[in-house]
Amino acid sequence: MNNAIETLSAAIRNVPDFPKKGIIFKDITTLLMDKDLLKTAADLLTEKYQGKGITKVVGIESRGFVLGGILAYNLGAGFVLLRKPGKLPADTYSIEYQLEYGTDKLEIHKDSINEGDVVLLHDDLLATGGSAEAAAMLINKMNPKSLEVNFLIELEFLNGRDRLRFATVESLLKF
Repeated sequence: MNNAIETLSAAIRNVPDFPKKGIIFKDITTLLMDKDLLKTAADLLTEKYQGKGITKVVGIESRGFVLGGILAYNLGAGFVLLRKPGKLPADTYSIEYQLEYGTDKLEIHKDSINEGDVVLLHDDLLATGGSAEAAAMLINKMNPKSLEVNFLIELEFLNGRDRLRFATVESLLKF
């Protein structure tokens, strides 16, 4: 497995000064476009949740949709979209959260998660944890049976995991 993790980590492209100066963006498109790497990443992410009774996978817009959809399929679960405002057509719950430079908002359909659901929240990257914390709070408002959170990548030096102490958090690749 360590060899697979090293191979996946090496496939992540670093893009300096994107989206703003001083940030080194972890670009997962280089991993996603390689069928073997995509399969390896999906298989390793799925492995951790086999047999845990996951009934819904929630993906955070937009990169969380890619592997989140694959996880849902692999786990035999439904897939739920967590989107920016105005993108979902039916009644939604929403949450506003702080960013370093302002606020943002996420929405989820009111009928997407039930009290008996075992939910896996997925996104591509855990950085400061703001959007993941907001997403988890929004999901918990819907009273699922349990909530687990996972990421393809975790930027450990930003301590985003600290904002998710109320959930079990896993990440495949750590930088």
